[in-house]
Amino acid sequence: MQALEAEVVASRRIALGSNDEALNLLGRFDQHLRTIENSFHITAIPRGNEIQISGPAAEVDEAEQVITTLADLSRGGVQLSHQEVRYAIRLVKEGRGKELAEVFSETLVVTVRGKAIKPKTIGQKEYTDAIKRNGLTLGIGPAGTGKTYLAMAMAIQSFKNKEVSRIILTRPAVEAGEKLGFLPGDLQDKVDPYLRPLYDALFDILGVETFQKYMERGLIEVAPLAYMRGRTLDDSFIILDEAQNTTPEQMKMFLTRLGFGSKAVVTGDITQIDLPRGQSSGLAQARDVLKDVPGVAIVQLSERDVVRHELVQRIILAYEKYEKAGSPAVESPSPTERS
Repeated sequence: MQALEAEVVASRRIALGSNDEALNLLGRFDQHLRTIENSFHITAIPRGNEIQISGPAAEVDEAEQVITTLADLSRGGVQLSHQEVRYAIRLVKEGRGKELAEVFSETLVVTVRGKAIKPKTIGQKEYTDAIKRNGLTLGIGPAGTGKTYLAMAMAIQSFKNKEVSRIILTRPAVEAGEKLGFLPGDLQDKVDPYLRPLYDALFDILGVETFQKYMERGLIEVAPLAYMRGRTLDDSFIILDEAQNTTPEQMKMFLTRLGFGSKAVVTGDITQIDLPRGQSSGLAQARDVLKDVPGVAIVQLSERDVVRHELVQRIILAYEKYEKAGSPAVESPSPTERS
């Protein structure tokens, strides 16, 4: 009698609704299907509007769940990318496959090019839901998690729904080795480079002409944080970006600008603080000070919510591992050492 039983092999046929659905699910040159095949150690063969999968029974069950979930998303108009496929595989392996449909259930706004902006991870869905429910939301997490872009989409949604009458975007103009005074132009020219990422997101969502029209009418304002002092911002959707580079005093100043009928979102990555050595981050302090305040939500995004190139996730994880190991920071060599 054999000590080990033979592995159970299963085979399934999964029907797809249409050629467009099949093409979307399979991906270019069947890339999506190959990703599923390799992730579950199965064999997947597309035949017309159906996919035949075979392999170990448990793996086939999970692969079938991934394919049917992605097919449902495709049927609902979601244009599948490699990121969505990888994320679906991860959730199914964690036993959370049913949650994926909820993530893509709502379109926040449609860009000028017709692209629907939606949350793409469970963390991003929690983030956008928190913004809806609360007057102040702190979105904290690494680069690529969509903190600023999704907040911008929520602001434009609120503006179009007439929930607010204007959008105000701000960020601290922290100098990174180059003094503002040395840059050419007037004050606006000097601070514009710090605000460029905000402009880029607005151009992408609204288009240049609409953005400029709203700016001229005062319906959208993009300004450095220093311009917020002394103001009370009523009936506004306010976004403070790169908030890890605020001082505690600046953060308190910003948070007390909130007026009637307004909503604020504060975003930042506390692992990328550019403040002078020894200076505390206003975002890190606010996270601790406001954690039990009603009407304030603190959403912590992670590398699992990164929607850029998958290499970005690996880089973030590598840095986290390096820092947890207590490795010393590498200092720049002195002029003598360089010579």
